Amino acid sequence: MEWMIWIGAAISLAGVGGLVWCIWLALSARRSGLPDAEMRDRLQRVVVLNLAALGVSAIGLMCVVVGILLG
Repeated sequence: MEWMIWIGAAISLAGVGGLVWCIWLALSARRSGLPDAEMRDRLQRVVVLNLAALGVSAIGLMCVVVGILLG
């Protein structure tokens, strides 16, 4: 089950990359100086992406743990 560990690690890294991307999006939204309503809309989209990236990272971690337990 070594292949499952490597696939899970790659999925987790993709999720962490998504989290970094969300941080970058939030910082760029903050620096843009948008009005309150537009800032809120943009940050709500970032929250959705953030939760998706966190979910992908958790799925990857689950694959790693399952690979370790079965290997």
